[in-house]
Amino acid sequence: MATTLLSIQIIPSVPGGGDVIPYVDRAIEIIQRSGVKHQVNALETTMEGELPQLLDIVKDMNDAMVEAECPSIISQIKILHKPDGASMDKLTEKYR
Repeated sequence: MATTLLSIQIIPSVPGGGDVIPYVDRAIEIIQRSGVKHQVNALETTMEGELPQLLDIVKDMNDAMVEAECPSIISQIKILHKPDGASMDKLTEKYR
C-alpha cells in the first residue's frame, strides 16, 4: 500500500500572458506518464504513491515548465504521509 498522498496545483507564469491551461495540461501529462494512481480535480491533482517518487514527479513537472520557458512557477503542494498506508479511496469512501 502507498504511504503518501500528494496534491499539487501548479501555477506557471505564462510567457506573453497567454493561456495557462496548455501548460497545466503538460504538467498533468507528466503525472499520467508516471503511472502513479492519481485523480485530476478542478483545482488540483492528487497522486498516491511513495514520497520520494511523488516528489520526483513534482520536480519533473516544474522542469517541464522551465523547458516551456515559463519565467516562474508556483507549486502549491499538500502531503499526507502515513507510514502504515495512505489511500485516496479509503480517505474519501464515506463521501461516495
